Parts: sequence; structure tokens; C-alpha cells
Amino acid sequence: MSSQAGDPAGATTNVTQISFKDCTPAICPYDKSFYPYRIDIVPNAVFLGMFSVSLILFLAVFAYTRRGAFFTVAMVLGLICEILGYVGRIMSWHNQWSENGFLMQICCLTIAPAFLAAGIYMCIRQIVSAFGPENSRIPPQYYTRIFIPSDIVSLILQAAGGGLASAAFHTGKSTTNGDNIMIAGLAFQVFTLLIFILLSIDFFINTLRRRRALGTAALAQDPEMVALRGSRLFRGFLVALALSTVCIFWRSVFRVAELSHGWGGPLMKRQDLFIGFEGVMITVAVWVLNIFHPSVCFGPLMDRKFGGEGEGGKRKKDADNAQFEMLPGTKPSTATSLTTNRNTSDLERAS
Repeated sequence: MSSQAGDPAGATTNVTQISFKDCTPAICPYDKSFYPYRIDIVPNAVFLGMFSVSLILFLAVFAYTRRGAFFTVAMVLGLICEILGYVGRIMSWHNQWSENGFLMQICCLTIAPAFLAAGIYMCIRQIVSAFGPENSRIPPQYYTRIFIPSDIVSLILQAAGGGLASAAFHTGKSTTNGDNIMIAGLAFQVFTLLIFILLSIDFFINTLRRRRALGTAALAQDPEMVALRGSRLFRGFLVALALSTVCIFWRSVFRVAELSHGWGGPLMKRQDLFIGFEGVMITVAVWVLNIFHPSVCFGPLMDRKFGGEGEGGKRKKDADNAQFEMLPGTKPSTATSLTTNRNTSDLERAS
């Protein structure tokens, strides 16, 4: 970005002598600001309000249920970034040549969905356990072990890229390296989400196939899980989680395409696409999970531990203990002791 205002057709030569930070709408065209268009205040104010209410609702549900702490933290961090991002865009509406609002919105809105995706990854583990881990290609706990670290890598790349680009801009250097790192982080997020979606679809197909072949025996037989699968709230949550995932994925693909052409690319000039594929998509992604909140839809099972932890770990320990007790020679049975005593008495009488 240039540090001076441009020289549009028909403008006087005096414009070129004005410092970029001193530009105003009266003397500089909007397309020569940080944004290639005039920011529309209405959609940005609406998104700010929607995300603020969503944040309050997530906090309220956690305060009431005391369940889903990690999910809540992820969603809250993502929503705080969204709120700060749209505050930055409203600041830019007041002055499109101010770098503070621009840097705030580009950094916060870029990294926010990474936190939201982490919240989604935390839910899939419980879903797999509810339908039966044997229907999944990987154990339930591996969903979080694989995708959460991947999400952190994506977040670090995006944050580092944004920081480098910002520092380069302040010193008047090229922001290409920072931009490329930011794009790499977004691309890795897209890749991670794609693998997650493919595994989720594979789990869904395997569950259907095994259900047709084995009937209800293909599903987890825990009475609590059976009741959960029959709940309308839980079924609604499954649809909501799928929709939220698709929205975040679609948004991430758009941002990669948008940034890959640089700050002067054709997609950067489309405020309508930004509103639709950034603002609307993320709004839908968070609000469907407000309506079908996992802590409400799962109930007490939201924080239940599966696999090698909690009850599963206790069952495994009990099984190991039982196996130890059944080893020959470790503990004589009562029947064996009685038989030995009888034989000893018979020998004594015979002698």
C-alpha cells in the first residue's frame, strides 16, 4: 500500500502531495484508501450486534449448565475476535485512511474462525461415542488429538503472518512475506476442515451401513446413549453442527481466494462478497450453535469422558484385575481347598 494518496482521473495534481494519513473524503477518493470501496455501516453494525448477543448467550448457557467449558472458551475467543474485527470496520467507516481500524479488522476477522472450528472439533468426539466408536475409523479421542493441534498450527501461521505484514507496513516495506504466511495458515485451515468433513462423512456412511446390516447392535447400547440418539434436540444439534462446519469451510475457502490475489485483487473490491461469505457465513455458524447448544442437547453427557478415560478407563482396569485373579496359581479357589482337605483326611484315616 502506498503512503500517499493516488491521482485518479480528473483530480488535481495537489492530491498527490497529500500524505495518505491526512486524506479525507473531500480530497481523496475512497478507492485509494485501505479499502477499495466505501464501507457500508449497516451490515457491519448488524454483524457487531449479532456477534455480541451470541457471545452473551454462550456465556449465559455455560453459567446455567456449567457444562462444556472447553467448547465455551473456544466459541468465546472466536466471538471476541469477530466483535473486535467489526469494531475495526466501523472505525474504518469513520476514517478509511486510518490504519488502526484496518489492521484490527484484518487480523481479528482472519483468525476468529480458527477458534470456532476448535469448538466444533470438541463436539465430534461426543457424537462418535454416542453412536458407537466401532463405526469410526479412528477412536473418538483422536478427533481432538489430531484436529485441535492442527487448528493451533493454522492459528499461529495466520497470527504470525498478520503480525509480519503489519510490521512491514509500519516500516514501509513489502508485506508479501507476511501475506504469504497468512495465506498458508488459511490454506492449512481449509485442508484441516476438509479432512475433518471427509472423516465425518465416512463415519456417517459407516454407521448407516452397519445399522442396516446389524440393526441396533451396530450402535452404542448404553441406555443413556440410546436415549440421547432419540432426542429431537440431539438430532437438531447434528444438523446445526454440520451447517456450522460447512459455513466456516466456505468462508475459509473464500478468504484464501480473496487474499491469494493480493490486496488489490478483484475479490478484495467486492464488499458484497465479503458481507455474504464472511459476515453471513460466520453469523450462521455461531447462531445455529446458540440455538442447538451442545451443552443443552447433550445434557450431562457433554462432559462425559470416553475411551481410555473416565468410565472406560475404570472398565479396562477392572478387566485387567479380573484377568489377574483368574491366572492359575495366583489364588486357590474355595473348591480346590475343600477337595485338598478331604483327600488329606482320607489318607490319615487309611493309615
